[in-house]
Amino acid sequence: MEQEGPISYARTVVRLLPALLLVAGGCYDYLTPSQFSAAPLFTAAPLVAAPLYSRRGTVLTGVATVLVVLAVHLRLGIVLEVDAVTETVTVVTVAVLAVLINLLVRRSSERLASQREIAEAAQRAVLPGPAGRIGGFDIAVRYEAAQADAFIGGDLYAVQDSPHGVRMIVGDVRGKGMGAVAAVAIVIGAFREAAEQEATLEAVVGLERALAREATRRDSVEVYEGFTTAVLAELPHDDGVVRIVNRGHPPPLLLHRDGRVRALPSQDPALPLGMGDLGTWPDRGEEYGFPGGATLLLYTDGLSEARDRHGRFYDPEERLAGRSFRQPGALLAALAGEARRHSGGFLTDDLALLAVRRPS
Repeated sequence: MEQEGPISYARTVVRLLPALLLVAGGCYDYLTPSQFSAAPLFTAAPLVAAPLYSRRGTVLTGVATVLVVLAVHLRLGIVLEVDAVTETVTVVTVAVLAVLINLLVRRSSERLASQREIAEAAQRAVLPGPAGRIGGFDIAVRYEAAQADAFIGGDLYAVQDSPHGVRMIVGDVRGKGMGAVAAVAIVIGAFREAAEQEATLEAVVGLERALAREATRRDSVEVYEGFTTAVLAELPHDDGVVRIVNRGHPPPLLLHRDGRVRALPSQDPALPLGMGDLGTWPDRGEEYGFPGGATLLLYTDGLSEARDRHGRFYDPEERLAGRSFRQPGALLAALAGEARRHSGGFLTDDLALLAVRRPS
């Protein structure tokens, strides 16, 4: 919040820069001998306006610049002198070029806005946000893409109510690009089907079969060598517990109402999804108490692997100790902001967060 003032002030100064350049150029031309010229200041004004203003604003800036130049020349009585005519022609030419630059910038901005809208639509289709309240629990999710102007990558989340409780998954697909997005869609689709039909959380992890089927359909090294780390959680409707199956993912955190934070690591680690052929042990769910007023936090390694300029990782368990949040959305907003600040404003990996609060 402290940076909001300086940023706002800087934006105001930048938007006023064309007018300041005109004033400075007019004063310079008027107060100095005729052999001195403020042409650089006058030509800079419309060029600065081109990417900042609308087309109308750019045209008006160009017209104002030409009028200021002519007014100064008239006041000094040098309108028809060679140097004055050259200065005027230069300013007119630059003003016209500024309008053309403005048109190009606006078209690029419109194209980028269209691409952002498409990306947002893709995110809503592949990673739709769950309802704020499911099965009596308060739910919040947040996705932060590391790449500028990107909205979706290889991280995923999903929440599904079922006859056996509220089930959820947070995961991280190996790889980037459209291949990772396709794998995200497969995992989420398989999870939703299994979460609705399977009687146990361990059986839900059978969604690994969907990844195996997809690998046989696609002749791609990325698919055959790919894997997905994931943590699945189940919240029975009537019991104050949470059941967890972890497949090579960062452990969830349980935030108690009094500020205590407890990590929920797997006592029997398992390999990520897609690597089941390398191990034959069955998935075993682990059960923990989940009291009223507590919040369960599931996250991807984009949070825990955010580094500062000294190479230190962001430790969510340590950072959240002693703090309390009334709503899961506030918790996720704080985490995302702190992770970005910790890493100097630039995340090195996508970040997916899911928080569930059991009402008191």
